[in-house]
Amino acid sequence: MSKIIMLGTGNGGTLDLYNTCFVVENNNQNFLVDTGGSIEIIRRLKQSNIDYKTIKHIFISHSHTDHILGLFWLFKKISRDAMHGLIKDKINIYCNDVVFEAIKVVSKQILPDKLMDAIYSVVDFKVLQDNDKYMINGVEYTFFDIHAKGTKQFGFTCVLNNKRFAFMGDETLNPNLYDKFIGYDYAMHEAFCLEAEENIFHAYEKHHSSTKSVSETMNKLKIKNLILYHTEDSHGDNRKSLYTNEAQKYFKGKIIVPNDLEIIEIE
Repeated sequence: MSKIIMLGTGNGGTLDLYNTCFVVENNNQNFLVDTGGSIEIIRRLKQSNIDYKTIKHIFISHSHTDHILGLFWLFKKISRDAMHGLIKDKINIYCNDVVFEAIKVVSKQILPDKLMDAIYSVVDFKVLQDNDKYMINGVEYTFFDIHAKGTKQFGFTCVLNNKRFAFMGDETLNPNLYDKFIGYDYAMHEAFCLEAEENIFHAYEKHHSSTKSVSETMNKLKIKNLILYHTEDSHGDNRKSLYTNEAQKYFKGKIIVPNDLEIIEIE
């Protein structure tokens, strides 16, 4: 059974939700997708009973702070283990060239050379090109350029439990990619805010979606299960029901609006 463990579900400005990041668990192995924007990533992994030492594959979708800065706190943990000879297998980090350059520049400014030398001794950076394929924990992932209007960003597709699965990043899906996902079993897509509150959160001018707009698009693509994330956090415990209810007006399949630390079973 494959699982998606949602470490965080919020957008870059949330306080009550951690920034969107998650773990794909299959074959009792873990693949970390994005890291959030703070040391909170360490606590979220611990709360999910995931030992950071078991993570040998990390994907950073793009260079925004709420996706990349948690990586540097993981680097502190990893470098300590590397300097004590505790890391036997390489750790693979998958990212595009813009992310790779950002990691190098930020590391140089905030982390000592000794620490980074230890990191570079145990980490392999896989700088992605559009449609690159990698086997990760027994699953073939195809990484693709989402052709973002903002900073360069990648998503991925794979097959989990014989289900076609797509992670589409955190921008509104580019119409040029619609044909790629028709009939997918699972799609993960951002939903920045409710339609009635778009004039408050300004999702569209930020290249994001309302729950209504993404649900309409995914319904046209005949997606079977729609996972919505990267939301604002103003509704507290009512967020799940409000986003689900709006989405159900425009989407015929199953709607999943996870909370932080929620586990999604891929069935």
